[in-house]
Amino acid sequence: MRWRSEQDTAAFAQALAARDDIRDAFIELRGDLGAGKTTFVRHLLRALGVAGRIKSPTYAVVEPHEAPPAQADGPPLAIWHFDFYRFNDPREWEDAGFRDLFASPGLKLAEWPDKAAGLLPTPDLVLTLDTLDDDSRQVTAHAGSPRGARLMEGG
Repeated sequence: MRWRSEQDTAAFAQALAARDDIRDAFIELRGDLGAGKTTFVRHLLRALGVAGRIKSPTYAVVEPHEAPPAQADGPPLAIWHFDFYRFNDPREWEDAGFRDLFASPGLKLAEWPDKAAGLLPTPDLVLTLDTLDDDSRQVTAHAGSPRGARLMEGG
């Protein structure tokens, strides 16, 4: 698919946010610096109802967020946005409790997942963003699980 503008990015995020399977998905975001990974995450979190500042976790490695529940009497949605760009030491994985975060319910979004290769679970969905000469984005989506296939249905 092609995102010709930020509005296209927002529309895709909105459609993904409307799917029930998003609530416990693990989505990997791949692409060069400036490809739009964090921009997509911001649009997705806004579409899920996250209020307040949404910043890149580049220096913190992970930023936690919380979205309103899907149903009025349900629990809020826990969201973890990881950026492994500066991740260098596999011991940091255990020390930071990332294994526990990935085992818990909620949405997990990971930028630069190759930097944590071998530590991450199989992603439900992989989105690869490539910047084209006209500043649009070529986006390739790959399902890594049945949940990922459901997320891609109609998208």
